[in-house]
Amino acid sequence: MNYRHVYHAGNFADVLKHAVLARIIVHLQKKETAFRLLDTHAGTGLYDLSSAEAQKTGEWRNGIGRILRAPLDPDNAALLAPWLAAVAAANGIDQVVPGAPFEPARLTVYPGSPMIARHMLRKVDRLTLTELHPADFTRLSTLFAGDVQVKTIELDGWLALKSFLPPKERRGAILVDPPFEQPDEFRRLADGLVDGLRRFAGGVFALWYPIKDEAETGAFHRALVETGIRKILRVELRTAQVEPGRPLTGSGLILVNPPWTLEAELGRLVPALAEWLATGRGAGGRVDWLVAE
Repeated sequence: MNYRHVYHAGNFADVLKHAVLARIIVHLQKKETAFRLLDTHAGTGLYDLSSAEAQKTGEWRNGIGRILRAPLDPDNAALLAPWLAAVAAANGIDQVVPGAPFEPARLTVYPGSPMIARHMLRKVDRLTLTELHPADFTRLSTLFAGDVQVKTIELDGWLALKSFLPPKERRGAILVDPPFEQPDEFRRLADGLVDGLRRFAGGVFALWYPIKDEAETGAFHRALVETGIRKILRVELRTAQVEPGRPLTGSGLILVNPPWTLEAELGRLVPALAEWLATGRGAGGRVDWLVAE
């Protein structure tokens, strides 16, 4: 339990993960009925970019910092607008202009997935957050103290998939974003997906993973195919060629039961993200079906 996301908050992996999360929520909002979002590895919810930890790595500068300076075309600006509006709100900025949201110098904090989701909830929607790290949970629970739409629980995220599915709303999404500190995290991710779908077959599942070794990631994908699960969309972003033992340059999301227009949206957005966030040769992205319907 040594992983602390403040070192990585707002980096390229957060850009992909949070932009996709915001699009999922947008699609859930298209129906009037309530939904619940379960975030199994919630972290602290909000990260101070002026902290010694964030300043030490400065990863946000090549993530959200670049997006705020990117030449956003109208289509991709519209796709990113819900996420960027949540980032702006966390920084006390009232208005986001499509294509030119706000200057990076005005960025003092970066919202994690709990804050992004909370910003987007309607009054009928609910958010369940679980976090095992004691210090991080204290900060998370303090952040949402008194908020009747948010439930925070100090719990192992893998147990959350057993404890809180299906939600009583019978609609919703599940974000699984483990720290990948343990050598068997890919296996636990695949097993957690199978278990979660057994309880909530209609849920939208979003599973984040780092790409540190292409062979290891390929084995994970094959394991998912072998589960027999249908409608598995793979979304990956690389800012440079992935090299084992080097700093992280690739990450991905496995989306199960994605909203039907999401593939096309991400097919436009991910190549642009790869261009804006590239740091070296081998940068690129892909959006494809591991298993179709």
